[in-house]
Amino acid sequence: MEPGGLRGSNISGGRTNFVFVFVFLIFLPFLGLRGSAAPLYQICSNTTTYAPNSTYQANLNRLLSSLSSNSTPFNNGFYNTPVGRNPNTVYGLFLCRGDVTEDACRSCVQTATQEILQLCPDRKVATVWYDECMLRYSNQSIFSTISDSILVYMSNTQNISNPDQFNQLLANKMDEIATQAASGGSSRKFATAEANFTTFQRLYTLAQCTPDLSNQDCYRCLRNVINNLPSCCNSKQGGRVLADSCNVRYEIYPFYQLAPATPGPAPSPIPLSPPSNRTGISENRNTTSAGTIVAIVVPIAIAMLLLSTLCYFSLIRKKKKETDNGGNEIKDMQSLQFNLSAVIAATNNFSDDNKIGEGGFGCVYKGKLSNGQDIAVKRLSRSSGQGAVEFKNEVVLVAKLQHRNLVRLLGFCLEGEEKILIYEFVPNKSLDYFLFDSDKRACLDWPTRYKIIGGIARGLLYLHEDSRLRIIHRDLKASNILLDSDMNSKISDFGMARIFGVDQSQANTNRIVGTYGYMPPEYAMHGHFSVKSDVYSFGVLLLEIVTGKKNSSFNQSEFGEDLLHYAWRNWNEGTALELLDPILTEHYSRDEVMRCIHIGLLCVQEDVADRPTMATVVLMLNSYSVTLELPLRPASFGHSKMVSSMATSETERQATDSDKSTSQNIGLSMRCQLLN
Repeated sequence: MEPGGLRGSNISGGRTNFVFVFVFLIFLPFLGLRGSAAPLYQICSNTTTYAPNSTYQANLNRLLSSLSSNSTPFNNGFYNTPVGRNPNTVYGLFLCRGDVTEDACRSCVQTATQEILQLCPDRKVATVWYDECMLRYSNQSIFSTISDSILVYMSNTQNISNPDQFNQLLANKMDEIATQAASGGSSRKFATAEANFTTFQRLYTLAQCTPDLSNQDCYRCLRNVINNLPSCCNSKQGGRVLADSCNVRYEIYPFYQLAPATPGPAPSPIPLSPPSNRTGISENRNTTSAGTIVAIVVPIAIAMLLLSTLCYFSLIRKKKKETDNGGNEIKDMQSLQFNLSAVIAATNNFSDDNKIGEGGFGCVYKGKLSNGQDIAVKRLSRSSGQGAVEFKNEVVLVAKLQHRNLVRLLGFCLEGEEKILIYEFVPNKSLDYFLFDSDKRACLDWPTRYKIIGGIARGLLYLHEDSRLRIIHRDLKASNILLDSDMNSKISDFGMARIFGVDQSQANTNRIVGTYGYMPPEYAMHGHFSVKSDVYSFGVLLLEIVTGKKNSSFNQSEFGEDLLHYAWRNWNEGTALELLDPILTEHYSRDEVMRCIHIGLLCVQEDVADRPTMATVVLMLNSYSVTLELPLRPASFGHSKMVSSMATSETERQATDSDKSTSQNIGLSMRCQLLN
């Protein structure tokens, strides 16, 4: 494997590190460094240095000595400690890979404490990674704090066969080990998993966090690095992403100890780095002359320096080009633009026979491109509230988003007054098409519903925390959840979404958009929205999936109260299972149903601060070792009449249209044996 790149906005010297990493790896076999393993990579802050013979240097030396000595006896593979007093306190830790032996951990840590000062001289902040351990120190506290803003990518040079099948298997295994590592089942916050890919190939995966992280922070860190794997390793036979607080890796050979009783190194047909003779050049003087070594090394050095410099300036030009073009993102996506004539041909001139949905912003048609690919065409009505701004917003957003639980944008058309979006075709329509139909909801057995809930949660987590942007959807509802041929959920319709800055947590608006029944009170009444607004909508949707009842029409039923308060009352009275859709009462998991109701009630609490984040929600759905807090009373829907009186006409129209139809269902056929 070779380093695939480094992303680190907090380190000004990141580009320099990228340039010299190639030279460093090439010369590593010839360096006379002491230790048993070569470092994979190191991060050295270029902004904080200490003076020679300073108090900080003395404290750092004491820290490294403490870390080295505390790797014996074996400290469960992890140890952290501060040394000194402010302003010269040094905070340090080491983390060994969860499967390594005591001797291997001790050897790796001792090597790291010796080499980190050579790799990062005079730096107050440094991290070094080895195959079997990681060592880190800083002048700021790094304990129990997630740090995943700087990532190191490493990828195998060989491609995998059947990449689509492999990527799906990899995604499933990564989800599995992220949950296992974060759930606290292992005190090391470490997990591995294997699966057969082909008859002759087997996938091996590994995930680990520093044990001082909370379960939620561990899961969030792992989700971030997992979602960045495609950046370096898409369709590769192996890859890894390293962060200060967590790391993941996969290969098609066993790179970790499969059984503690079986010693010996794991087979490595594709080595991570060049084979390293750590004895040094000096020990080979009897067989190799100094002149021969110089003759070999110097040309390699010159060639690699030239290649590295070329790569460096290529990256600079690419970054400059991206910056120059950043002001006109629609123009940058000309490769996604469809001609209107091609769209007309694909939809048979927007024939009514091809219409598969209609909502507040226009109609959706099924189409077929000239290459035979099925597409869904969203044609915005000229009188719709989504003008050019919303249209561009949706194009820019969705084109940048790549996640299996988000609908994929294939392109767009912007000619004259026509504004058209072209999506992947999702065959099983939308969730509301099944969920709120007395006959069709029989297709949604409990395992399918639970899978749909998990997919929606992962899609929202990606929008809120794991994508390159922080995105608030603002219109999450059953009709905006599409179902593919395997009934996997995909979040759609980003016309109302808003982009947040990295450090932004909430915003205000005077234009309330969305669908009544899914809006949290702070948004409907005051225009305040945040990621917790989507959490509230998710809670409503989750309770709808469990009960099979629509929240907006529930208060018109025999119960005389809205769905949220009906669920709350049953929860308090110990009759929560009475909420379950009657069609499911014979075949379901009681623990899963109760947990979903519990999570749904946590999400719809009135106080924004009481609602969980989507990272916590995903962890709660996947791990029963996480203790759930008791929910407080849900937000009241008694204000809905007041909301409608103060809403703009645009909002009233959207709310009315969304109640009339299953708006913007991008799908067509239904595959359910129960409806034959």
